[in-house]
Parts: sequence; structure tokens; C-alpha cells
Amino acid sequence: MEEKTNTQEEQILIRVTGQDRPGLTASIMEILAQYDTHILDIGQADIHSTLSLGILIRIDGQSSGQVMKDLLFKATELGVNIGFVPISDDEYEDWVNQQGKNRYILTIIGRSLSAKNIEATAQIISAHGFNIDAVRRLTGRQSIKKHYLHVRACIEFSLRGTPTDYQRLQAELMQMSHEQGIDCSLQKDDMYRRMRRLICFDMDSTLIQTECIDELAKRAGVGEQVAEITERAMRGEIDFKESFAERVALLKGLDAGVMKDIAESMPITEGVDRLMNVLKQCGYKIAILSGGFTYFGEFLQRKYGIDYVYANELEIDEHNKLTGHYLGDIVDGKRKAELLKLLAQVEKVNLAQTIAVGDGANDLPMISEAGLGIAYHAKPRVQATAEQNITTIGLDGVLYFLGFKDSYLGEAGRF
Repeated sequence: MEEKTNTQEEQILIRVTGQDRPGLTASIMEILAQYDTHILDIGQADIHSTLSLGILIRIDGQSSGQVMKDLLFKATELGVNIGFVPISDDEYEDWVNQQGKNRYILTIIGRSLSAKNIEATAQIISAHGFNIDAVRRLTGRQSIKKHYLHVRACIEFSLRGTPTDYQRLQAELMQMSHEQGIDCSLQKDDMYRRMRRLICFDMDSTLIQTECIDELAKRAGVGEQVAEITERAMRGEIDFKESFAERVALLKGLDAGVMKDIAESMPITEGVDRLMNVLKQCGYKIAILSGGFTYFGEFLQRKYGIDYVYANELEIDEHNKLTGHYLGDIVDGKRKAELLKLLAQVEKVNLAQTIAVGDGANDLPMISEAGLGIAYHAKPRVQATAEQNITTIGLDGVLYFLGFKDSYLGEAGRF
């Protein structure tokens, strides 16, 4: 009986670069398939029609020379460059063991992104021991001939590693983004990040670019008094409930009919139309949790198909005048956080699957409770506390923190 000999298997990393074309990967795989090759890893990137393809194979050592020879001939035929790197068993096992490390997603956003912005980001990534596994652009390609409103640029880094000081890392990223004039978000890349389901918005100065109580105050002739109290409250200098009661009292005697005019002329924040369209198409549940007023929240609810509205109800007398009082409990910061948790229970989602977006100090509790808390064009105290900030682009920047690519959105991404 003829004795069967054991052959030594080996690993080879194949690198292919050059002009991309249809069928290139199929041609390479056709050769590998002839030798019963095992594919241990594969990755491809395509930048401006230039291909970079990596394939890690395990193959019978007696066949490896012929495989490389066949691939070299095919590469010449296809007009691409090909290289081979032997990988030892120990090197491969070390690489496999690295896969157990934590993964994070770091997203940077701006009206445009420069090499300086990316260099500053990469320096922090490197200083904290992360390895960059992948880089991808989430926004569409920008024209250099045409000028469009609301241009935006976003890059997402996939990182592997475990930071020794997460709080310091967060602080450095926030400082860098402030200095560079960009926004950034660092999130752990787990299943919850990929399965967000409930998003809660503040209304005034978030979904709309005004404070409705200030608009009411202008019509009541007490605009300056109310605006001053509002600013102090949003900065966290005075208690929200106290300030709310003071401001509402100043509205006594105002005709409630002015609310319709205010609602119809509210300036909608940049990106809201696009954001709401995409969120609804993708099945997100959307809530307004506002320290403002239900009348305006319900107006937006009808406009965008929002699922929940919780805000404050103004008392109106029999003459259709504001009484200077409100009905029920005030929706303050504490109540917003409670409502976020309640809605998560109602919708049967983990709190880690929730998102909260706001600008004022009374939004901090819900921003802190949510799985992803985002400060939007927020007051300094809020920016300093929140782990995610958007200050450079519109509210649809939230989509990029959720991992959406413009190319995913089709018509939903063209606004």
C-alpha cells in the first residue's frame, strides 16, 4: 500500500493594485479555485476607479509556486500589479488573537475635511493605541465645478483597541474638534450601535431655529424680559421650572390665535426635512420631548409624522386669551429623561438603542441617559458635557453618526 504523505500548508497574502475593471476579482478567484485554495481574509477598496485588493490564502505548499506563477500571468493580462507576502503560522495566529479587541467607530464631519483635520484625528487615534482597520467616506463626492448649499463631508474610521483612559480620549477628541472646526463622534461598535430604534428631539433651537416662548413674548410686548430669562435657563444659571413659570406669567392676556401664525412661520433647522424623511423610511420611532409648548410640537408632528409629542400645555380662557398659567406638570430636564426611558419601554427597545438630541441644559439628562446623546449647536455647558456634538452642519448630521452613507439613501438623500 502506498503511504500518503502529509504536505505542509502555508499562508500567502496577495496584494492587487491598479485600474479597476469588471470581472477582475472573478478572474483571480478562478485561478485560486483550481487549487482548492482556502480564503482566510479578503478586503477591497476602490478610490477613483483605482483598485486595492487584498486576499489572505492558505494553500498546499507544493501548489503555491504554481498559483503565484498563474496569478502573475493573469495580472499582466489584466494590466494590474500583484505582489505576494508569506505569512507564518505564528504571525497569522497573532493576527487572529488581535480580533478579540474592542472595536470603535470614530466619525468626523465638517463642511469640508482637509488633510490637517484628518492628521489631527489620526494623531489622537495613534496616541491612544488604536489601530485603524478601515476608513470610509459616508458623504457623496463633492463637485469642484458647481457650488451647492449645505455641502458636508464625513469620514468614518473603524478602530480596534482598548483605550487606557476613555475620558481623556473623549476630552482630547472634543478639544481637537473645537480647534479644527469639525465635529466628531466616538462610539463602541457593538450591536446596539447598528440597531438604534428610538430618537427623541428637543424642539426649540433644535428642530426649529427659534424659542417659541420668545416669539409669543414678542407679540405680548415682553420679548426682552422673556428672552433674558430663557437664556439664563438654557445656560443652566437658573432652575428651569422657576424660569418657565416666570415666563409664562408674562404672557397673560395674549390672544391664543397668534400661535397659528407663529407655527406656520417657524424657521425649520437645516437638515430636518432630510433627517425626518430618512428616519421614517427606516422605521425609527420619533419623539419630541420639549420644554416648549404642545401646540407647536403637534404642528411639527403633523408635518413630519412624528410618533410622540410631550411638551407643556398653555392654559387658555373662554375669551381665547392666555391666562399666564400652564396645565399639568412641566416637562423639564428630569421629565425628559423619564419620558425617554418610558418610551423605550413602550417601544420594547433597550435604552442603548435610543438617541437623544438637544441644545440646552435641560436636555442634558436625556442626552446622558440615551444610548447615543448628541448636542446640536448647543450651549457651551452642554457641549462640554455631551460626548457627541454637531456644530458645523445641519441636523441631518445625525444620520452619519448612525452610520448612514449618502449612497444608501437614494432619493432620500437628495435635499
